[in-house]
Amino acid sequence: MAVPKRKTTKSRAGKRRSHIKFSTKNVIEDKKSGEYRLSHHLDLKTGFYKGRQVLDPKE
Repeated sequence: MAVPKRKTTKSRAGKRRSHIKFSTKNVIEDKKSGEYRLSHHLDLKTGFYKGRQVLDPKE
């Protein structure tokens, strides 16, 4: 069974994990309502998506 000869240092482990991180979400302000929402998602308060009424608005 293969066993490491030395302990992996924090800096070496950090270099290996340098690409593992959280990405920021693309949050935009809605043009009509002024509410914040994710892009390419419908606005749940108004029910609009790409300028069209898709759902009945939430109360």
